[in-house]
Amino acid sequence: MKIQSVLRQHVQVALLCLPFLAPPAAAQDGEFRSKSPHADDIAVTDIEAYKPRPIDTVQGLAVIAFGSCNKLDKPQTMWTDVAANNPNLWVWLGDIIYADTTDLNALAAHYKRLKTNPEYKKMRSKTQVMGVYDDHDYGCNDAGKGLPNKRGSKKCLMDFLDVPMTAPVRKREGAYNAYTFGTGTQRIKVIVMDTRYFRDTLIKDPSKQRRYLPNTDGDVLGETQWKWLENELKSSKANLNILCSSIQILADEHGHEKWGNFPSARKRMLQLILKTKPKNLLILSGDRHMAEISKMDLQGLPYPLYDFTSSGLTHIRSGTSEANKMRVGEMILKKNFGVLRVTWENDRPIVVMQVRGAQNELYEEQVVRY
Repeated sequence: MKIQSVLRQHVQVALLCLPFLAPPAAAQDGEFRSKSPHADDIAVTDIEAYKPRPIDTVQGLAVIAFGSCNKLDKPQTMWTDVAANNPNLWVWLGDIIYADTTDLNALAAHYKRLKTNPEYKKMRSKTQVMGVYDDHDYGCNDAGKGLPNKRGSKKCLMDFLDVPMTAPVRKREGAYNAYTFGTGTQRIKVIVMDTRYFRDTLIKDPSKQRRYLPNTDGDVLGETQWKWLENELKSSKANLNILCSSIQILADEHGHEKWGNFPSARKRMLQLILKTKPKNLLILSGDRHMAEISKMDLQGLPYPLYDFTSSGLTHIRSGTSEANKMRVGEMILKKNFGVLRVTWENDRPIVVMQVRGAQNELYEEQVVRY
């Protein structure tokens, strides 16, 4: 009976993640509705892989590194290069692992495999780590709010990040979180959004000219997270605010996953930034298997709005360039990670945005003086 149960579970997981199968009527394109009362059963915490480590927010942030899209079956060679920059903070922007499973034990095992990698361990022994999942470590390609076991996916992420059991993020639905680092006039606030747990259905393009069409009424964050985000932006006392999204917010011409697939939500985000006017907001994003920096001059915002995308720690996309009228600099089609170097002129931050890669080579650099 035990063997049959395990087989059933793996068959169900496989069916969920097969892209060519028609989803149930109430859910499409990565949206799954669980009928089992035990669908959100949460795996037992692995005490070997989980060692609570509260984030130290007293220290300032001079160097922030970030990245996404890390396949465990490919060489984990980038961590020495990341560590060479002596980052105070590493931010995961999703696809930390490519587990693509709602089997929580399998998901936790993938996280543990990365966490015990010698080079990654060296990096994180000197660097604080925070972040969020994207679809491949959330559970299934392009999945959203209907994914079974999403509570368990969140728990596996929290354990991987060593988030203490008493942390507020453990008590709420979704993996969104925020920390303010440093003191006085040189504080930096890092806000990480969850673009999976509450996200509505993607609409496939039947013509296949692009992957998805706009879901004009769809949402990304859910009302509870929207209210939380507004409060975090409005109440921020930081002079540099970093907003982290696993998918791009500004770039809107490509047909893949992006905030632009939910135009009402994207418009709401830009309006919220205008409404709250946080000091010197910079967006970080991942997902695209390439790196680029997008810039928008948002009327009414007293500084340019940047979306710095870094993606492809272990692999990059095929093809050449793609249209992005907001891009500044080049589109980088090499394995990469992002670095922010922050210095200050009194209370005004100077941010050097760098795309780096193998051997810590510098591929792209943009300087923003706020």
